[in-house]
Amino acid sequence: MCGRIAHFRSEEKYLKWLKSQLPVPGPVGSEDSDRYNVAPQTNISVLHQDDDGLRFSAMRWGYAPLWAVDRTPAINARLETAATSKYWQDVWASGRCLVPVDGWFEWVGDSDAARSRQPYFIHLPGTDPMFLAAIGRFPRGPCEAIPQERGFAIITADSEGGMLDIHDRRPVALPAKVARQWLDPDLPAEQAQELARHHATPADAFTWHAVDTAVGNVRNDGPHLIEPCRPAPHTLDLFDS
Repeated sequence: MCGRIAHFRSEEKYLKWLKSQLPVPGPVGSEDSDRYNVAPQTNISVLHQDDDGLRFSAMRWGYAPLWAVDRTPAINARLETAATSKYWQDVWASGRCLVPVDGWFEWVGDSDAARSRQPYFIHLPGTDPMFLAAIGRFPRGPCEAIPQERGFAIITADSEGGMLDIHDRRPVALPAKVARQWLDPDLPAEQAQELARHHATPADAFTWHAVDTAVGNVRNDGPHLIEPCRPAPHTLDLFDS
């Protein structure tokens, strides 16, 4: 599951971490976004590859095909089924993209206090950002009209025990080399699935710490939301990080 993310650097900084040799014909923001609490159904800068190179687009976190008008846009897509699912099949083949982030949040419930949930911030050690595999529909090239069904969803996979105490699923984070391959429009859908399944950053590569419950309110933002804090007294500290 991935239901809240931190995305506080500039497009320019994320692009440097990707280390792509492709041209970037469109604008690239140099100012940090300072967004520490990005919620679903809001816009965020997403990176995708067009015929003329790489391009950033502001896209809504949430996607639904036009025929699914009665459904709430999905924010996550399961790696195990997205490549063949009717819901995702078209965008899996033609709409692979990356969401550059600095980490994401998960909430842990307390068996002794049903309404108490402790948020944790999950990130790579040090200050490295990450690139989350995503699929969606977005404008192609500088002149194409914005598609009516625009938006994206983040690919998730089984946590394989590495984060089971936090959540049984995690977003698929790709190392820079793998992320560059994921963006390639010529990469067959089957190979893209294998790439995400076998070459993503493993669950045990991440670290995490408890953060203030203020992150649960989407109106709150700022660097204090990712700073370590003591877990709530009724929440078991299952994560020795």
